[in-house]
Amino acid sequence: MTDASQSYPTACLALADGTVFYGRGFGATGTAVAELCFNTAMTGYQEVMTDPSYAGQIVTFTFPHVGNTGVNAADDEAADPVAEGMVVKWDPTEPSNWRSTQRLGDWLTQRGRIAIGGVDTRRLTRAIRQQGAPHAALSHDPDGNFDIAALVEKARGFVGLEGMDLAKSVTCAQSYRWDEMRWAWPEGYTRQSHAKHKVVAVDYGAKRNILRCLASAGCDVVVLPATATADEVLAHKPDGVFLSNGPGDPAATGEYAVPMIHGVLAADLPVFGICLGHQMLALALGARTIKMSHGHHGANHPVKDMQTGKVEITSMNHGFAVDGHSLPEGVMETHVSLFDGSNCGIRMKDKPVFSVQHHPEASPGPQDSFYLFERFTASMGA
Repeated sequence: MTDASQSYPTACLALADGTVFYGRGFGATGTAVAELCFNTAMTGYQEVMTDPSYAGQIVTFTFPHVGNTGVNAADDEAADPVAEGMVVKWDPTEPSNWRSTQRLGDWLTQRGRIAIGGVDTRRLTRAIRQQGAPHAALSHDPDGNFDIAALVEKARGFVGLEGMDLAKSVTCAQSYRWDEMRWAWPEGYTRQSHAKHKVVAVDYGAKRNILRCLASAGCDVVVLPATATADEVLAHKPDGVFLSNGPGDPAATGEYAVPMIHGVLAADLPVFGICLGHQMLALALGARTIKMSHGHHGANHPVKDMQTGKVEITSMNHGFAVDGHSLPEGVMETHVSLFDGSNCGIRMKDKPVFSVQHHPEASPGPQDSFYLFERFTASMGA
């Protein structure tokens, strides 16, 4: 917890346009340089910070009460925080939750992640919405010594996420089996022991809860690194292939992911993709991806199912999107964002191959889209 009575700022956030926000630092000390985005979720800051899709980004939380529920090991979506830093309105308070085992500030310090409190996050969010996701340098120094000119230059020197393949930096080092299922009261996490389908999950930065949802849907899951080839995937004789979420520019990751997906499609296997996996599938089918102005990051995004007319409230975390106008013949758009009309889902007309931009596993967020995992298993059963 920070000292709100500190007479001088102990952290600052410098944007590439020269704008500087001062506040109180907590977590690790030092400087982080990354793209700055904002997340509108009201819960789940720990899941957000450990989501591998946030590699290369500093997250501004629009909800002011961050840190109030502490942290616990069960809610990590990866072994360590992946987001470069966090920006919040109010300093973290003492945690008040029966599942909490540690303060947020202590957890960030141990994991080497920088945070700043006391920032006008509404003003910052408006700037991101109006001008696009800026490059930023976040610095924490307990003595309050900052070279502002140097921090602005660091922000301007950040190369940006376009053209950057970050999946290789967050993927698993080797293959492994996954059988842990979704958390349920009162047992907590239990193990899958009666799997009906064998699934290969290609890890571009997979969240743990996605793998849990696959296991809960009756899948025996084998996770392979992002660079796995089609031969390596098919060697496991899967009933279906899952393409995970992940960070960075899909066009860069597609250099090696698209040929693998082509091989899987040629084998006529059911395929399901989420987030970056959705973008990888779209590229493999001949569509294009584009960089968004400020992306979609939050747990309150309305998405319309174009086949049923149903509106789902979803979790999202992406700075790139599939260009819905570039979908080739034989591929249909299945979901669209009701915020801006951007593409949120596709499927092949003649094969059990589909993907969505949003996160049906949530963590954090609503559970409106869990049915997609059952759709995947049904396609394998057929």
